[in-house]
Amino acid sequence: MENKKIKVALLGLGTVGGGVYKLIQRRSESMIHTVGAELGVEKILVHSLHKKREGVDTELLTTDWKSIVNDPEIQIVIEVMGGIEPAKSMIEEALGAGKHVVTANKDLMAEHGGELLDLAAAHGCDLLFEASVAGAIPIIRPLKQCLAGNEISEVMGIVNGTTNYILTKMFEKNMSFEAALAKATELGYAEADPTADVEGLDAGRKVAILSSIAFHSRVQFKDVYTEGITKITAEDIAYAKEFDCVIKLLAVAHNTDKGIEVGVYPVLLGKEHPLSSVRDSFNAVFVHGDAVDDAMFYGRGAGEMPTASAVVGDVIDVARNLQFGCNGRISCTCYQDLPVKPFDEVKNKFFLRMQVKNEPGVLAKVASVFGGHKVSIRRVVQKHVQEEAAELVISTEKVKEYHIKDALRELQKMDSISEISSMIREY
Repeated sequence: MENKKIKVALLGLGTVGGGVYKLIQRRSESMIHTVGAELGVEKILVHSLHKKREGVDTELLTTDWKSIVNDPEIQIVIEVMGGIEPAKSMIEEALGAGKHVVTANKDLMAEHGGELLDLAAAHGCDLLFEASVAGAIPIIRPLKQCLAGNEISEVMGIVNGTTNYILTKMFEKNMSFEAALAKATELGYAEADPTADVEGLDAGRKVAILSSIAFHSRVQFKDVYTEGITKITAEDIAYAKEFDCVIKLLAVAHNTDKGIEVGVYPVLLGKEHPLSSVRDSFNAVFVHGDAVDDAMFYGRGAGEMPTASAVVGDVIDVARNLQFGCNGRISCTCYQDLPVKPFDEVKNKFFLRMQVKNEPGVLAKVASVFGGHKVSIRRVVQKHVQEEAAELVISTEKVKEYHIKDALRELQKMDSISEISSMIREY
């Protein structure tokens, strides 16, 4: 039987695009066995034709998008440019032209995933996006396929390698946040502007995608409560160690009877939990389903080749579908319209650290305020006692977010409380 060749176009040749190109070239001889056809990069869309690119055939480079979208022989478009535009418009045009799309674009899928998946379905095309969450870790396909027989109630994970690296160094090397961030930047884990990472925005986009798939209901980035790690201090780390815990930036989503709870925030996590052992720039996603029980997916969350691994895996999936004429089998799985619960209504346990006057009755006053706002105290530790001041650490039982916030606002008005130093959720 004559070998068929499936032609693909690559949009973007940065870190991820370069990795995708290398991996397709590396696997070129085995593709006929893996896919049942040859797989070749036909064109690569770049900003400039004059930039030197080692190991890339310059004949493939183009700055003309129309030469790709109007080429009937190109069947798969791989988008690795990032950002919303022009990526969104190009993907829309590609799908409209009947081309299948693979993307690594978490920003785009978190904001516009629903409409793009609907467009793909309308044209009988595949739109796959495994690389948009957790790099090399397979999680989107398992949720859509391997775990499709489950009712998923919880998805929780470390989905940002930069912040996990920073927190690991703060915990293991006693580094300050600033020093750990500088080291992460030096190693290339953090961008020149690390805001999206350290403020939880990157993880927020990823958990919007994950919760949409896991709970079959559209969750957008604007629905996700986000809080970063910039306020985590050496004192917080020391208490975590004392309590046999670690601090991790977690993306957390629950499907409850009253709606979806979804957020990104630092969490004091007991060392018995599988996620507590995920170190440095690694990612992991923990899933609970009614049939599978607990499952955890672990691996490299970013980087040239790990991300390329996920992208090329999707490309191979599309190519296999092309071989058997079954594209568009699995499109948007959001068949429900569940409410997203206001985060103020979500219940969490809390670790609180505050500076108080060292005088009789302060703890009783604090307990009274908490009691008035339905906050139940689970543990109290008093340390760093000086003649006139002391540090009070309180752990609470589960309480609604708005109750704890109301209680802290009242405490801040008291003369005997000089500072609320930390508020960290506990798992």
